[in-house]
Amino acid sequence: MRSELFGGNLEATSGEGFALQNSRMLRVALDGEVMARQGTMVAFQGQVDFEYQGSGGIGRMLKKAVTGEGVPLMRCRGKGDLFLANFAAEVHLLRLEEGDALSVNGHSILAFEPTLTWDIRKIEGASMFAGGLFNTILQGTGWVAITAHGTPVVLQTDAPTYVDAQAAIAWSAGLQTSIHRTMKLGALVGRGSGEAVQLAFAGSGFVVVQASEGQGVAPHKHSGGGGGGGLDLDF
Repeated sequence: MRSELFGGNLEATSGEGFALQNSRMLRVALDGEVMARQGTMVAFQGQVDFEYQGSGGIGRMLKKAVTGEGVPLMRCRGKGDLFLANFAAEVHLLRLEEGDALSVNGHSILAFEPTLTWDIRKIEGASMFAGGLFNTILQGTGWVAITAHGTPVVLQTDAPTYVDAQAAIAWSAGLQTSIHRTMKLGALVGRGSGEAVQLAFAGSGFVVVQASEGQGVAPHKHSGGGGGGGLDLDF
């Protein structure tokens, strides 16, 4: 049988544990275990078992209960090739070295090596929102795969940098963050731009900005009852 389908779409071969099968799919050469977002397995070859991971500890479980945030993880164990994707979002790989730390919107986490540790932390300077904003901090040595809606841009923060909170999906954890308000008087009488508040970044590092303010990446407005509307930055 002949088809152009069998050209660039055949299974990729790579010596790396994490590799891009294509721009929207991650291939993990599994020989041990990896942490992945629940529901993102699209195929595997070999022997792979999947185990619900939950919040990954009492401390994170309590934080999830208080903040409404948490990364729904599964532990993938075995030997073979594992293919992961999340609603055809673009996949990008980052290699963390010793001393590195990455702040990631939980919706954007696809998978990471178990050599990395993670925790839920409040974004500094975001107290203007009830309950604040929360992200996942990954640190240690290993690979992490993140997803983006559309092709992202990576901004170096050597100049003052302001990003829509719904579009900032990852940044250097050492950056200083705050809320920047650009709302003018006209916004109070129905003539605002709709871009009244941004996350401000300062320091040496980078910010990954996706090409979308789409569903599933907005910050969460927390309420005491845990219900109701508001902005959502779930994990």
